[in-house]
Amino acid sequence: MKFKTVMTLALGATMLACGTKEKPAEDAAPLIGKSSIKIENGIMTPEALYSFGRLSDVQISPDKSRILYGVTYVSVEQNKTNRELFTMNVDGSDKVQITQTPKSENNAIWFNEGKKIAFLSSESGSSQIWEMNPDGTNRKQISNVDGGINGFMFSPDETKILYIKNIKYGERTADRYPQLTKATGLIIDDLMYKHWDTWIEEIPHPFIANFDGNTLTNDFDILEGEPFESPMLPFGGTEQFSWTPDGKSIAYTSRKKTGRAYAESTNSDIYLYNLETKETRNLTEGMMGYDINPTFSADGKYMAWQSMERDGYESDKNRLFVMNMETGEKTYVTENFDYNTDAITWNTDNKSLYIVSCVEARTHIHKVDIATKEIKTITKGDFDYESVALAGENKLIAVRHSLSKPNEIYAVDETSGEATELSFENEHILSQLTMANVEARWIPTTDGKKMLTWVVYPPNFDPAKKYPALLYCQGGPQSTVSQFWSYRWNPQIMAANGYIIVMPNRHGVPGFGQEWNEQISGDYGGQNMKDYLAAIDELAKEPFVDENRLGCTGASYGGFSTFWLAGNHNKRFKAFFAHAGIFNLEAQYLETEEMWFANWDLGGSYWDRNNKIAQRSYANSPHLFVDKWDTPIMISHGEKDFRILASQGMMAFNAAKLRDIPARLLIYPDENHWISQPQNGVLFQNEFFRWFDQWLK
Repeated sequence: MKFKTVMTLALGATMLACGTKEKPAEDAAPLIGKSSIKIENGIMTPEALYSFGRLSDVQISPDKSRILYGVTYVSVEQNKTNRELFTMNVDGSDKVQITQTPKSENNAIWFNEGKKIAFLSSESGSSQIWEMNPDGTNRKQISNVDGGINGFMFSPDETKILYIKNIKYGERTADRYPQLTKATGLIIDDLMYKHWDTWIEEIPHPFIANFDGNTLTNDFDILEGEPFESPMLPFGGTEQFSWTPDGKSIAYTSRKKTGRAYAESTNSDIYLYNLETKETRNLTEGMMGYDINPTFSADGKYMAWQSMERDGYESDKNRLFVMNMETGEKTYVTENFDYNTDAITWNTDNKSLYIVSCVEARTHIHKVDIATKEIKTITKGDFDYESVALAGENKLIAVRHSLSKPNEIYAVDETSGEATELSFENEHILSQLTMANVEARWIPTTDGKKMLTWVVYPPNFDPAKKYPALLYCQGGPQSTVSQFWSYRWNPQIMAANGYIIVMPNRHGVPGFGQEWNEQISGDYGGQNMKDYLAAIDELAKEPFVDENRLGCTGASYGGFSTFWLAGNHNKRFKAFFAHAGIFNLEAQYLETEEMWFANWDLGGSYWDRNNKIAQRSYANSPHLFVDKWDTPIMISHGEKDFRILASQGMMAFNAAKLRDIPARLLIYPDENHWISQPQNGVLFQNEFFRWFDQWLK
């Protein structure tokens, strides 16, 4: 698609503000926007699932009167997405779509006392900072950074901008052999040379530029000459930076290691860079795990951040720490709270913070007093909050979702915890669907504990009938089966196809205390597998579950679990489906990129014969139980998956075929660990149900 001129964009935004939609050029594809899908019989289909607007990135205006947010829309036909921006009052009134362009707007924030909105757009050919009026008019590009910008944030007085830009990392083949202009080979001399789906030839660095209200000048890299990334790959963004309230310094997150040391360590730190002296100070030196996401109190006296204790353990407890910036004293605020801390937001009193934390598979808003360490739970219910912001006294603005509903914006009364929906982005779709009922059940485990298991019943469930059931195995492995909403592993669409879905929070997931979370490390084929069997055995006793039509599925570690259970299920299941799963643990140890993960979770290398934990792990590799495989299995995998290589899925498929077991392989040459392209997502859903329907119905 051709790029449009700035004048055309401004005109289009003006027409939108007047209530008239810009007519797309005749040779252009239709503008991707809100779906007008009509759903028959109230049953969710892949097309219905992909018609939901995906809401994110809520920003409150400086005067606390308006909410700015974005919604990503999907076109299965065009096989792509488009993100638009909206504003509304904090009570949900006066909702306005302020952009309507074929290029997505991202990283949108208020500035100039709420008189302007800044955002990222690739309209000019690369991702640059733009500005516009709050009604979407008068769009203007304000940066022209070579190579584009990944994210940005203003200094408190808005005279400077911090932006993230990729810089060259290491020597490339073209540097050594400039005459070989068509050579594609990469010359690699050290770990860690790949991450998730990318060869590491670039890393992100933070730059500071002066901003006069119109343009950026005097840009400089605050990590100039340092071969370290900030923010940290693969998921880090502007949340890993924080300006001090006086605008004189910037706190940033970095793991200052390279090569093998980088691949084996999670020891990141928070550094304070002084713009006047150009000096950098390590604020968390000696703290050995992940230290990330700094945020300063409004008075500048304190800095809060998330901290893990142990180096190499990426699923360690995410602790809330606060530092006194005058004395340097560090306080472990959540020391008496056995759960993770996320989405830290300072209260206006500079003495307390709001966090979200997952407790017993539900993620809720909590208020933390930094002096007393008292933690007050504000919200309750079967849903997950993912962010929280302040919008006046006792009023919070939060984003939440559930197993039955995608992201929407809510106003939360801090005193009562009562939440009122504001955005209603997907009401027109949800109102057409008959959603499945979700039930929480506590199921005994073989070690004498109890396990929260979500059971999702088909729409219009009839207890007099018998239904096939699917056991869902979670990835991670240390990832809670909370009230999540997913566009691939969505229990509502599974149930809509006539299945009862069994979703255990087996040993090895957060939200049930650190002891429960840590149990899985070094025990991949142990207690958590017993938990899976306990869950499906318990549900199979129900008169409405057909014990002769049970299936099992999962992705990543859930794929490992599916492969393992295929060789150890004692004929419980009649079909399996594994996506991006680990099949051969010895191969996985040398194929994956984050060695800290493999070292901690598996216990070490497979050649260390004296390491009992590691040897137990490798003895439980799914490929060692192929001789017991006796059940149809389908496998899907992406060839751009650098975390778990596609060869793992291919090995499993080949093993099944060589054993004359019915098997199918869905391979994606252009997908990574996830499935990101809309048509590939719809293909996944269709093949998923074609497979299970074939063997369970």
